[in-house]
Amino acid sequence: MSNQLLYSHRQTSRARKPCRIIAAPTIYCRFALSDANKHVNQNTIVQTIAADMDAVNTVIRQKLHSDVILINQIAEYIISAGGKRIRPVLILLVANAHAYRGTAHHELAAVVEFIHTATLLHDDVVDESSMRRGRQTANALFGNAASVLVGDFLHSRSFQLMVSLNNMRVMQILSDATNVIAEGEVLQLLNMHDPDVSQESYLNVIRSKTAKLFEASAQLGALIAGASEDDIDAAAEYGRSLGTAFQLIDDVLDYAGDAAEIGKNIGDDLREGKPTMPLIWLMENGTPEQRDLVRSCIEQGDEQHFDAILAAITSSGALDYTRKQAEIAGQRAANAISGWPDSAYKQSLLQLCTFAVDRNH
Repeated sequence: MSNQLLYSHRQTSRARKPCRIIAAPTIYCRFALSDANKHVNQNTIVQTIAADMDAVNTVIRQKLHSDVILINQIAEYIISAGGKRIRPVLILLVANAHAYRGTAHHELAAVVEFIHTATLLHDDVVDESSMRRGRQTANALFGNAASVLVGDFLHSRSFQLMVSLNNMRVMQILSDATNVIAEGEVLQLLNMHDPDVSQESYLNVIRSKTAKLFEASAQLGALIAGASEDDIDAAAEYGRSLGTAFQLIDDVLDYAGDAAEIGKNIGDDLREGKPTMPLIWLMENGTPEQRDLVRSCIEQGDEQHFDAILAAITSSGALDYTRKQAEIAGQRAANAISGWPDSAYKQSLLQLCTFAVDRNH
């Protein structure tokens, strides 16, 4: 099916959901890395930035407020779902690793969390997802139109926050990042149901769609701390590589994870016709029968053959290959900051490289 036909089909076949207003949950911006993985030293990552995270949560609560009730409900619904908060954590850790003593990193951490949340709202509408972080997506609960519009609100609120910092370079980094992320979303849409996507083309989508905000977050932490240009560049490489590792492990978990642990439906990528790294590797290295199966499933978005696909990518080594690429990216991130002075914050950044690869959700 051509991309044009695919887009037309998705638009016409999707049922428009009415907007629902429900009782808004109490917002709590929990820091979810604390129990995320046994390989992460909780004291190093959590306790060293606990006060900063409390300050970020206060900013988020204050800046989420709107006189429009539905905006408050949807924004609080998705923010209160928790999540790993990796992007805000990167700003806090990198800034502290360079001995920053101001408060701008709290506002910037809220900015990147708002941008990320906005992309989640839009992604779930585009992907027609029904489950995220172990509960219904906002679009499944409130409807597509409300989710898109509240995503727009979060984007605009993030820009209000960044402008208040009165730092042109901060605004440049974040505006460039949001533009690249949007391009990555479109690139992914173009790749949908295309079984001939190459590894390099897919990695380009990852760098744009996922890794760019990791990169910007780490870069901003170094920038506001007054780090050297070399250290700002090193922070950018760290974030870019860490984000790549995270996405590649997400690709693995979509086939080898547990829905209760990863908080979304297993096989979503296949159902949506997304050619992720395990499928791309299998298309390039599998048997003719395996390649035919993968081609058919990607073109049709056919999750009925999920078990057969899982058996193929497991027996062929596609998942092992994807994990190895994630390990390489994680090591590249660690290498990027190897020259920074040792501190608890640097150690936490290094442990995030391990977490990115070893996690099970």
